[in-house]
Amino acid sequence: MSHTDRREFMQLLGMTAIMGSLKTNIARALEIPANNRTGTIRDIEHVVILMQENRPFDHHFGTLRGVRGFNDPRAVNINLPLHSGTGTTPVPVFLQPAGPGNAAAGYGVPPNYGTLGGPSDGADVIPPFRVDPTKVSAGLTSLGLTYLPGTDHGWSGTHAAWNQGQYDNWAIQKGPMAMSYMTRADLPYHYALADAFTVGDAYHCSIMGPTNPNRCYLWTGSIGNVNYLGSGGTDGLGAGPVTSNGLSVNNAYFVFETFPEVLQAAGVSWKVYQDLAGATFSPDFGDGTGNSFAGNYTDNSLLYFNQYATAAPTSPLFEGGATGTQLVNTIPSASASADAWKAWAESLFAQFRSDVKDGKLPQVSWIVAPAGYTEHSDYPIDYGAWYISQVVDILVSSPEVFSKTVLIVNYDEADGSFDHIVPPSPPPTPAAGASTVSIENEIVTTSTPNGPIGLGTRVPFIAISPWSKGGYVNSQVFDHTSTIQFIEKRFGVFEKNISPWRRAVAGDLTSVFNFANPNHAHASLPGTDGYLPSVLELSGGNVNTFQPTLNDVIIGVPAQEKGIRPARALPYELDVHGSVNASSSTVSLTFHNTGKAAAVFQVRSGNAADAVRFYTVEPGKKLADTWSVASSYSLSVYGPNGFVRYFNGSIGSSAAALNVRSSNDSEDGGGSIRWRVSNVAASNAEVNVLDAYTGESTTQLLQRHEGFEGELSLGQFHGWYDLIVTVAGDPTFKYRLAGHVETGKDSFSDPALGGLVTLKG
Repeated sequence: MSHTDRREFMQLLGMTAIMGSLKTNIARALEIPANNRTGTIRDIEHVVILMQENRPFDHHFGTLRGVRGFNDPRAVNINLPLHSGTGTTPVPVFLQPAGPGNAAAGYGVPPNYGTLGGPSDGADVIPPFRVDPTKVSAGLTSLGLTYLPGTDHGWSGTHAAWNQGQYDNWAIQKGPMAMSYMTRADLPYHYALADAFTVGDAYHCSIMGPTNPNRCYLWTGSIGNVNYLGSGGTDGLGAGPVTSNGLSVNNAYFVFETFPEVLQAAGVSWKVYQDLAGATFSPDFGDGTGNSFAGNYTDNSLLYFNQYATAAPTSPLFEGGATGTQLVNTIPSASASADAWKAWAESLFAQFRSDVKDGKLPQVSWIVAPAGYTEHSDYPIDYGAWYISQVVDILVSSPEVFSKTVLIVNYDEADGSFDHIVPPSPPPTPAAGASTVSIENEIVTTSTPNGPIGLGTRVPFIAISPWSKGGYVNSQVFDHTSTIQFIEKRFGVFEKNISPWRRAVAGDLTSVFNFANPNHAHASLPGTDGYLPSVLELSGGNVNTFQPTLNDVIIGVPAQEKGIRPARALPYELDVHGSVNASSSTVSLTFHNTGKAAAVFQVRSGNAADAVRFYTVEPGKKLADTWSVASSYSLSVYGPNGFVRYFNGSIGSSAAALNVRSSNDSEDGGGSIRWRVSNVAASNAEVNVLDAYTGESTTQLLQRHEGFEGELSLGQFHGWYDLIVTVAGDPTFKYRLAGHVETGKDSFSDPALGGLVTLKG
């Protein structure tokens, strides 16, 4: 259906204007005060989870103000092959190698194309790009109603793109569309939700793999990577962990425990709201229809479990997980009015609407959309906005219910698309890092390739509730098990499937919310009625998917919206100390965690032959490891929320050698960072410490074994710091310490990320 036809249809329904009553209801969401009886998590009485499909964080929110998106000043570097075919050169992770196949197909540009700023001798790249709306249809300014193709997102291809953490294979493995992104113009409703409530910019899918395994994490906390199954495995027939869609490799249902069973045993009410088409279980799993706007897109993973497939129709498991509306039985006739089709679409929410109205909303609910509303990569995103807005509207139609409800909107996986943050993971091999917490059951050996389950790519996350108003960003590391941990925290249950490593690394979402003092109002949201699919599409008519070529896209790493946003307090307090042993030609790093949550440190070497290493360190613990180096070294360490440490230098009789240590002080307003620099070289050293935020520096001549100290108050930049340590006469020496000092109080996002500060040095 053409864009012009869609406009005519919307005009017919009177939907081109900003909506009236629905807009009022959504604005009401920001006005409804929270149930604040205890000032704790116990004020929540309902948790509703709406999981959408297949979008990476950068794709949706990479240009959003105040989140870790395309302006990231501390993005990792990858190794780009040289144009000559011999050797590599470091470039920002956004410049993904195009590879011979894409280049031959007419995709790829030189890394110094336009404003990319890459090296002239590098091989062609495919950077992020936005499909030009005007190439889809003349005068079009938004891609929100455009059908665009998706990418492969299976276990093997995603691990190949991740490439043992080298993270340099996305365009090669997944094709050019992996690098596409959208803007506020394309997703106005999503951006408005983020501006009104709280967005998470460190929420990851659980597995480097497709839909059903990630949804298994949502509903079970695992993919069957547990110890209690014995030789029968995940299906009772010996199958290993779930890494692909569908039933097991033996075409059998799975048998491990699900979280609704835990809730049921504890007397916590729950329900899955869904539409069902065809057979509820195999072979259709609730989606036996050719209509994209009915059924459940086979996205209810509980229907793949034996305990539900064999449950009596009157049992709690069947009633809660295997019932729903059946829109295929009420599809209007081809001659029906537009109002009739709209009513048909809205009947998807009949049971949910009724339960909210009648005060029967369960304590825990999951909502599963039909394919066309899921935002899956080959469906229009704004149809998903319409679907989300219906859920929000129903909740706020009952202020008493909304005042006690948390609505979580998350995404099961990222399709095969690129996001620039390398996800935290356990060491993929014993030589590629270490962990103070057990990584048992986090490495899969029964699928090809063997490797870590996750965490997977970052995906969008929005918490909509009276406790999460204010346009905040939360940068604690989460994954799909975090939703289970949140429910555990509220209702006093425990899901045994979640591994020790995942419990340590992925938070429980409580830092997202302000339970103590939640009640204040904010701006309203835009309408979404115009995002309802057309009658032609609702009735199953054919649509045109736009297949962009290089001439149809806007190439280049985009700028984010300028400015900062309020940021929730985080539990991280981290440091890394480096030391050089010239006699053994080694560099040692020690990873310290004095915070309240485990963190994964990722170490990347300037030597392309070195593996990326991952170190998980629990609170109050430390780890150390050593790298063999030749004449020079270049090690970069990355942690959560923009934490970095760079260690660059040489080994030799005339090389600079400094002992650089730092510590945080959370008592000084916006926090402060202290440092001590000691000269451990054989000769004197003229040391300079530069504050990259202000451009101010301190220079000190140090004799052998002499040191000096300094302290920097960080209130001006909301706790953010970036210190660069150099030595006159040794251009190879450059240590960099950057990140955020937590004070236990809410703060603001990085002014450098927001384009308010240009970092020096």
